[in-house]
Amino acid sequence: MPSFRYDAKVIQNYPDLAAGVIVASGMSNAPTSPELLEAYLAEQETVKTRIGSTPLSELASLGAWRRAISAFGVSPTKYRSAAEALLRRLTKKGDIPSINTLVDIGNLVSIRYGLPVAIFDTREIQGAITVHYADGSEAYMELGSDEIMHPEVGEVIFSDEKQMVVARRWCWRQSATSAANASTSNAVITVEAHHENGKADIENALSDLLELLHAHASGDFNMAVLNAESPLI
Repeated sequence: MPSFRYDAKVIQNYPDLAAGVIVASGMSNAPTSPELLEAYLAEQETVKTRIGSTPLSELASLGAWRRAISAFGVSPTKYRSAAEALLRRLTKKGDIPSINTLVDIGNLVSIRYGLPVAIFDTREIQGAITVHYADGSEAYMELGSDEIMHPEVGEVIFSDEKQMVVARRWCWRQSATSAANASTSNAVITVEAHHENGKADIENALSDLLELLHAHASGDFNMAVLNAESPLI
């Protein structure tokens, strides 16, 4: 069973961090059903109406993520959080395309709360996933590429026990080795917040994720809310 944890230095520097983590097994990642697609498209319209002309930087959840990313020396407008990137796509282009069941579920909840939701296929992950500061030796492979890259020293990354990076710049982009695909059945799913009242949003987002996963992907799920006092599952 895979595990997920935050390094002590990350917890020390981000004491207001709240995270929801689901360890999932036995799922089916079939093409998105008509029912899920309808819900996903309806959520997109709801979110566009709610945001209106409000700049994304003024949304509390996204503003907090910008500050978190800036704190480890990365430009949050050059490397936007996954949630901000999704909402930017939605508000500028009008929609977010459907990918597959798991990705659509994650994106639906992400835009609903303005929080990054990541779904890590655990097939190639060895041991625990740890959120920590990179030393630069870790290996990363982008989607659509077989080139081995390395993170910048000091950026926050997710990596496994063999130093394989599964996400860079905290919640900017996943690796090719961890992306959910048609054969994904086991995964670690995360949703994270830094803003005031973030814990309440995390709890609600977790509840929504579990409801959607049970309805559309089946499987078995172990869930936890992580913070400075409880940094691992």
